[in-house]
Amino acid sequence: MNKSSNRSIPTNAAEFTVSEISGALKRVVEDAFGYVRVRGEISGYRGPHSSGHAYFSLKDERARLEAVIWRGVFSKLKFPPEEGLEVIASGKLTTYPGSSKYQIVIDNIEPAGAGALMALLEARKKQLAGEGLFDEARKQLLPYMPRVVGVVTSPTGAVIRDIIHRITDRFPLHVMVWPIRVQGETSGTEAARAIEGFNGIVSGGPLKKPDVIIVARGGGSLEDLWGFNDEALVRAVANSDIPIISAIGHETDWTLIDLAADVRAPTPTGAAEMAVPVKADLEARIADLSARLKSASSRHLDRKQQQLTAIARALPSPDLLLALPRRGFDEIAARLGRALEAGTERKRNALTAIRISPPLLARLVRERRIVFDAAAARVRPDPLIERLSQAKDRVKQASKRSDRAAIQAIDQQKRSIGEIGRLLTSLSYPAVLGRGYAIVSDTDGKALMTAASVKPGSRLTLQFADGKVGASADGDDNPGSATPQRKRKQSQSKQGNGQGSLF
Repeated sequence: MNKSSNRSIPTNAAEFTVSEISGALKRVVEDAFGYVRVRGEISGYRGPHSSGHAYFSLKDERARLEAVIWRGVFSKLKFPPEEGLEVIASGKLTTYPGSSKYQIVIDNIEPAGAGALMALLEARKKQLAGEGLFDEARKQLLPYMPRVVGVVTSPTGAVIRDIIHRITDRFPLHVMVWPIRVQGETSGTEAARAIEGFNGIVSGGPLKKPDVIIVARGGGSLEDLWGFNDEALVRAVANSDIPIISAIGHETDWTLIDLAADVRAPTPTGAAEMAVPVKADLEARIADLSARLKSASSRHLDRKQQQLTAIARALPSPDLLLALPRRGFDEIAARLGRALEAGTERKRNALTAIRISPPLLARLVRERRIVFDAAAARVRPDPLIERLSQAKDRVKQASKRSDRAAIQAIDQQKRSIGEIGRLLTSLSYPAVLGRGYAIVSDTDGKALMTAASVKPGSRLTLQFADGKVGASADGDDNPGSATPQRKRKQSQSKQGNGQGSLF
């Protein structure tokens, strides 16, 4: 019994290799299903692989289907896959012989209805709000009277015509249009590049930098406006240095850039009204203020004139002020004349009474000499006076020595100061510049110490010994080679030149 069970049983069944079975199954699956549309929830999505392909699964409550999106298709998707999003995937059903699995190769993917889009929109809104991109503290005030208005919209639609017409009616000024597609998978990316391009315009260059930017589009469905919910566009709006007015759709429509923009307008026409004032109203206001200023100035001058007249009436006249001093002066002048005459008369009488003769003068001299000699005989030397004289001599000698010491100290200080001055002159920055060096500073006059502090495209000032010259930072050590960043900027510049003309 055991021997018979170990023997192989003869059969006429055909033998297949594993590859033959896998190939046959592949043909059966592809022939039976071909191009299909599958509805399910995305699971296991971790973003594109390093190869550019995306691998994940579609699942429902009872089964799971492996899915793959090739790199060439992934870059063209209008709605990229996101974890947990319910979608309708279109593609070809096939097998993968390497692991005996069947999968769908997706050609297109779209959310399963507006509810899925709203769920995705709410999740993205919550994420960006958590990063603070919608905070009121980030909002900028719109300029009261801009000189240049930048508009990001389609150059062929009715929106740009409405904006230009409204600005022309209210306050004619320069309008710069950056043309983009306002619908489709590239609309969000193009709008983000437009905002970054406006912010990248250098002030004082050939193109005038806008003072305010309007991002505008006409009304449409949630799917039509989906490009303006793009995460990259929201970040570009939030990080813009130029104030941005969002005018997407009608008043009932809203997108994520409405929350990130500095001001939301109900319509594109309303955005134009927010951007510029009414010139006629300004002129009327200026005329009214001018008239009020003239009237106020006239009233003020009249009031001051009346006050001056009242004060002048209260003051006494010059004749009245000088009457009493003039009378006193006249009385003093009269008394002075009489006093001079009386004094002169007294002196004349005294002089007449004196009889001067040589014998009298000789006698007076002899008497005065006798008195002087007697007084001199009574005077004896005083020791205190002698000591004071000696002390005075010592003070004079000490003063002379002090003067000589002070003069020597001053000369020594002069020599030291002269040496320090020559040292300062040789070490001063003009002397260093004279030896061939230069000072590099930015537009604010701040000296730049390192190459890392110089940004490509920055305006610089080079100060030499004989003057200053302007310069621009290239940002590349080797002029013959272009860095990836420069190549990317050149590519963007070429793409921007092909989008349309600027108004």
